[in-house]
Amino acid sequence: MTYTNMLDKSREALATQASRFANFLAHHGARRPGVASALLLGTGLAVGIGGGIAGNLSLRAQVEQQQAQIEATRADAQREINALAARLGELQAEANRLNALGERLTRIGQLQDGEFDFNKPVGVGGTGEVEDMPKAELDSGLAQLDAQFEASGEQLSVLESLLFNRQLDMNAVPSREPIDSYITSNYGGRADPIRGGRAFHKGIDFEADVGDPVMAVADGVVSFSGRRSGYGNTIEIDHGNGYVTRYAHNSRLERKVGSLVRAGQEIAKAGSTGRSTGAHVHFEVWKNGAAVNPKQFLQQQSPLRG
Repeated sequence: MTYTNMLDKSREALATQASRFANFLAHHGARRPGVASALLLGTGLAVGIGGGIAGNLSLRAQVEQQQAQIEATRADAQREINALAARLGELQAEANRLNALGERLTRIGQLQDGEFDFNKPVGVGGTGEVEDMPKAELDSGLAQLDAQFEASGEQLSVLESLLFNRQLDMNAVPSREPIDSYITSNYGGRADPIRGGRAFHKGIDFEADVGDPVMAVADGVVSFSGRRSGYGNTIEIDHGNGYVTRYAHNSRLERKVGSLVRAGQEIAKAGSTGRSTGAHVHFEVWKNGAAVNPKQFLQQQSPLRG
């Protein structure tokens, strides 16, 4: 009920009381004019004061009731807003997780910069009139979005696992030089540097000074660390996929058997131990028990790439 309606009702009540009093005066006023005048004045004041007080009290009660209803409605609306804000926060967190996962997959998959920009807003558009969305429809849309996020997250997690395993395989394939230097003797047949005559060289020799760092060419586990006939101080690394690399003639060995090494980590110091004419790094690659030409792995991507 509005304020205007309440005033109208108050006026109607006063008009009814005035009409009843006028009838009373018409009946008794002719016989006693003085008394009638006094009654008219006193009653008018009483009715006016009483009616005004009653009307104000009624009006105040109705206003307070309306205010209470407004506050209850406002509280209900705020609870709905808080619930939607909490849901929005959950969806934002899930979106951030998916973005982070997507960026990680972009790095693992070595996608080109800009091919997938997870920080760039997605372009959208549309035409037609815009209408208010019912709460039920909004809740349904949020539930569908939540389900899509969950499904996408599961699919990306599986993809991440596959790419991670593939990356582990690639990291375990020789794909770099054991020392930053140049080749002094290639793989294959050559003249033996000590006895002369023809000999088969199972690896590649790199120029080095005594004490230069020798690095692992791929991830793996040290399977041998010690002296080996003809090779001197030698380290061998098993990469777990049929590949084994050998680093020989070192002056010092810095890794023990069972040590986990990463590509690029130092494993020894170059030297001239064993059957050697001077300081250098002898490097071999073995595949499934047979020596192969290491040159195919130098400064190239892993054969498992692509």
